[in-house]
Amino acid sequence: MGTRTEFRWFRRQLIGLIVAGLGLGPVSVLANSVCDENIVYLKGSWGTAQFNVELADDPEEQARGLMHRESLPLSAGMYFVNERPRRTSFWMRNTLIPLDMLFIDASGVVQRIHHNAIPLDETPIPGGRSVLTVLEINGGLAARLGITEGSFVRHPAHAEWSPVWPC
Repeated sequence: MGTRTEFRWFRRQLIGLIVAGLGLGPVSVLANSVCDENIVYLKGSWGTAQFNVELADDPEEQARGLMHRESLPLSAGMYFVNERPRRTSFWMRNTLIPLDMLFIDASGVVQRIHHNAIPLDETPIPGGRSVLTVLEINGGLAARLGITEGSFVRHPAHAEWSPVWPC
């Protein structure tokens, strides 16, 4: 019988092979990866992942978000970047697909994950008081990959905030 650590390692490798085999994009992060505003890297005890993202860094893009979209590639997402850390809340008005929302502080630590936000629901989804960025990905994907609160994010938006995983 294998140890729990061996099981976790095997699970990460299996998920990586499945995702790569399906052409869903890379899930491992190279130590010397160059930071790019269109890629968000995540890592934690569960492993690593990366998402190709559309950047929403102005009020108009943030208001529109992923509204009216009928699908989102599994290796993609939208990255909302605030000018500075602030109280953040989202809703699903005119959003047709379920989403996971990862609320991230200035240092690049995932503080809260809202799993499977309900399409078209206008109930506020609070992210917390000091949120710099929010990553939206397909609903259920954070759980499938094992992404947890406390995971680290690597993206240029965190550069001036003493990130825990700098570029």
